[in-house]
Amino acid sequence: MSRFTEELRDPWALLMGATAAGAAWAVGVPPVGVPVAGIAVWLIKAFASAWQSTGGESRTEPQAPPVTKGSAEEAWLRRAERAAASFADLTASMRGQLLLDRIAAMRPQVDDTVGTLRRLAGHASVTGSALARFDPRFLEQERVRLTQARQTARQEVVGELDRSIAALDAQREVYDRLSGTRERVLARLQSGAISLEGLVARAVEISAMTAASDDAGGGARALDELTSELELTRQSLHEVEKATRDDVGP
Repeated sequence: MSRFTEELRDPWALLMGATAAGAAWAVGVPPVGVPVAGIAVWLIKAFASAWQSTGGESRTEPQAPPVTKGSAEEAWLRRAERAAASFADLTASMRGQLLLDRIAAMRPQVDDTVGTLRRLAGHASVTGSALARFDPRFLEQERVRLTQARQTARQEVVGELDRSIAALDAQREVYDRLSGTRERVLARLQSGAISLEGLVARAVEISAMTAASDDAGGGARALDELTSELELTRQSLHEVEKATRDDVGP
């Protein structure tokens, strides 16, 4: 059953339609128009509710661009995903243990971190595909050629040569911006993946320390530090993602 059909059966939609029909009759609308008014309100209410429940929400969901197979960003993303899977396996055995439950409770943060890394990897692939359309060596050769030609050109063609040189400079600037964006994203993917691997190592250490020691306070402090580090990583990745969207667009 479609969402629109479900909304048509909503009692509130039927009530609003009936109310509209009654109001139309009360203000003197011709009898033939009374049911039309009620049906129109009923359909509008159902359509609006169905749209809010489907199309209105789906447009706000972030979509990760596809990651290029065999790329550097895919390699770092796979490492992050393996670290998250290891963390999930580790924390599954910690449920029910008073102190270690706090490690298990970090799973949503880890999952959110990996989700952000996945979107960043997609953005890195987008910039990589865009960079592949440029030939910086050719652009430089063309600029040298046009600059030399300008030195001996007649005055009436100097303006055209200047415009060509400016167009080449603009292409080079785009290339440099995309290159810088890709380098920053790859660097953040690397640090994010390695941070998650470190998280797993620290979680294993805390688990072993807690099992072998009666010092609950030491374990709690280590957990506080681990939670803070993960949250800092997660927040910084969100900031990088926002900056990347501003650079390369949605």
